[in-house]
This record gives sequence, structure tokens and C-alpha cells, in this order.
Amino acid sequence: MSEKNHVAPKLKRTMTAGQMEMISLGGAIGVGLFMGSKSTIKWTGPSVLLAYAFVGLILYIVMRALGEMIYVNPSTGSFADYATHYVHPMAGYMAEWANVFEYIVVGMSEVIASTEYLKYWWPHTQTWAAGLIIIFFLAIANLASAKAYGTLEFWFAMIKVVTIVLMIILGFLVILLGFGNGGHPIGFSNLWAHGGFFTGGFKGFMFSMSIIVGSYEGIELLGISAGEVANPQKAVVKSVKSVLFRILIFYVGAIFVIVTIYPWNQLDSVGSPFVETFAKVGITAAASIINFVVLTAALSGANSGIYSSSRMLFRLAHEGNAPRLFGRLSKHVVPDAAILGISGGILIGFVLDIFAEYFSKSTADLFVVVFSSSVLPGMIPWFVILLAELRFRQHNPELMQDHPFKLPLYPFSNYFAFAMLIMIVVFMFINPDTRISVIVGAGVLVLAAIVYLCRNGLNGKKQAVK
Repeated sequence: MSEKNHVAPKLKRTMTAGQMEMISLGGAIGVGLFMGSKSTIKWTGPSVLLAYAFVGLILYIVMRALGEMIYVNPSTGSFADYATHYVHPMAGYMAEWANVFEYIVVGMSEVIASTEYLKYWWPHTQTWAAGLIIIFFLAIANLASAKAYGTLEFWFAMIKVVTIVLMIILGFLVILLGFGNGGHPIGFSNLWAHGGFFTGGFKGFMFSMSIIVGSYEGIELLGISAGEVANPQKAVVKSVKSVLFRILIFYVGAIFVIVTIYPWNQLDSVGSPFVETFAKVGITAAASIINFVVLTAALSGANSGIYSSSRMLFRLAHEGNAPRLFGRLSKHVVPDAAILGISGGILIGFVLDIFAEYFSKSTADLFVVVFSSSVLPGMIPWFVILLAELRFRQHNPELMQDHPFKLPLYPFSNYFAFAMLIMIVVFMFINPDTRISVIVGAGVLVLAAIVYLCRNGLNGKKQAVK
């Protein structure tokens, strides 16, 4: 039997809807918020609030499009299934490999960020030693059963969510009542007192969106985890609605607190603006707590990424598009070889990052380059979701008559989101800080396309959505 005809063993539906939501939150609330927000604030100032909200609108369209399709056909690796069936097999292939590459790179950036957060308490921490321990811990966590992983990620994400909510509340106490600032309310003047609201102009506003898109990438984990959740239709509708709302509240609310409490142009070049904001107003205990949480957030984001990309690698192996070894399931019914493969990729990348530090101006600069390298490949699932939903509607008009979860304003919302994503890529190339990342990301996608064409030709056989 050929690899392509090999029947993949089934992943079990052992996760709950709550765990599914938290995995999505865990994938989307990571270093993009806690460390990447520094770059977005630098480029556009307080108007970063509008940038997060605007990209949130794009995210809403993408996730409603995905939710519409998942409701009819829930399956592991769902957006790749839909890309293969409704767009072209090469689109599904590239979406899968883009997801694998994205989360290896994101894992690298999460580990870089984690080592920096540890230095808040232990300034002389050896980066390489801390990174090795973190990667080992994440690999072990993912080798547990899907249910155990879901439980771990549920609590990982819960820590982030609860702390961000408390931080927003505490921030408003500082702003309005002067809590921790000698009873002197900070007020809202920092939103316009240091060069205005749109300090970076239109160009800076667009520059910030590249990191913001990268921050939101990962919410499509909701689709991948649909294959391992009980009662997926009900869970998907609930999760899409609640996760989108929560992420927007967390991101916009948290960034609002930062740019209101502390002058945007005085944030240091290294570290988390969350920690610095509270340390500067004298709330050192809160700063230590938040540093612990952002460390947890980085670990959680990498944890979710390994989960996502290992499932994609598992799927690729059973399609004959990756070594068959990665299609193996352990006795705990998890793709152990794929998990170890992804963890190994993160380890190799992290070692390369250690050497790159000697040629980088700062860890923050290195973080921007590494993190933004994942943005373009990470956009591929969003692009194919928007395209697949257009074809999905055309092929299934009878299913849409009584569909309870349609994408609003179809097809104009698809075209709008697609155009905005292309514009963001253009400005990523214009921005000298992220240009190399576009080149790297494009190179990976071109390589994936060439490999696919060499193996399958232009007319790859379409597969039915299972």
C-alpha cells in the first residue's frame, strides 16, 4: 500500500468545548501581545489601539468563514481540508507546511521571550540553558494524551486570561484613582501628549499591523482541535463567538492600559511593556506577578503551537507529503514522532538564534525578525480559509439555506479581508525591520510550491472533505 493510500489512525475526540476555547486563546495570546506589542507601539504610538481593533475585524471575518465550514465538516486540520477540496490540493499542501513552519518559528520566538522574562528575576541566567530546559518541558507536555494536554493548556490559558483581566482593572485604578502612584491619577493625557495619537502616520500604522497579525495568528487552532473535541458543531459556534470577543477585549484593553499609564516613547528596548508599565509606577509586586504570567503565556503559546503543527505534520505523513514516521501514534494516541520532530525543529532554530544574538543589536531586534518571519506563512491559512469559503458557498447552496452560522456580508467581507491582508504584506516588505522576514517567508512558500509541483504536477488529485 502506498503512503498516499495509507489509512491514518484516528485521533480521539476526548477534549471538551472549554478546552477547545482555551487552546485557541492559548495560541493567540502569547508573545505577540506581551513582547511584540513593544514594536507595534514604537511604530505607531497610541493609535496602536485602532490597529489592534482593525486587525481584529479581519480576524472576525476569517474565523466566521472557518466556523461556517467547520459546522458542516469538522475535521482535524480543517482549514487544510477545505483548501484542498475547495481551492486546490496545492493550497492545502502549502497551508499545512506553512502551519508547520509558522509554529517552529513561533516556538523559537516564544523560547527567546521566555529566556528574557526569566532574566527579570535572574539577570545572569544563561540563555542557552534556560532555552533547552523550556523546550524539553514543552516536548514532554505534548507527549501526554490529548485530554491531558487540553487540561494543561486550559489552565495555562486560564492564568493568562484571569491575569490580563485583573491587570486591566488594576490599570484603570492607576489611571483614574492613582493607585500605586501616590494617589495621583495618571489620567489619559499620555494618549496624545507625546507627539499625538497617530505618531507614526499611516505608514507606521500599517507597519504595526504585521506584528499584530502575527499576534492573532494561532486562533485557527480552533479548527485543528475540532477533530478532537466532542460535539464539534456546538463547540465551534460557541468557541468562535466567545474567543473572538475575548481576544479583542484582552488585546485592546491591555494595550490601552499600557499606552495610557506610561508614555509610549519611553518604553525600554528590551523586556515586556506590561512589566515595565507597572514597575515604573512603583507597583513592583504586580510587575513580578505579571512577569510570571507573561512567562506562562510564552510557554503556553509555544505549547499550543507544538500541538497544532504536530497534528499538521501527522496529517502530511498520511498524505505521503512528509516522512511516514511522523504518522505514528503513541499508546497515548498522540503523534509522538511528529511532536518530537517539531520540538527538534524549535531546538535547532533556537541554537541558531543563540549565534544570531552576536550579530543583533538587541534581543528585541532579534525577536522582531524571528517573530515576523512567521507572519507571512501564518497568513496562508487565513488566505485559504477566505478563498475556500467562497467556493464552499458555491458548491453547497442547499446547505446554506438553514445554516445557523453564516459568514455575514458574504462575499464582500471575504474580498475586504483578503485585500487588507495583501496590503499588510506589502507594508511588511516596505518596513526595513520586517523586510527580511517577508523574503524568508516567501522563500519557504515558494520552496513548498516547487516541491509539490515536482511530486504531484499542477493537477493534483482533490480529496473529499472527511
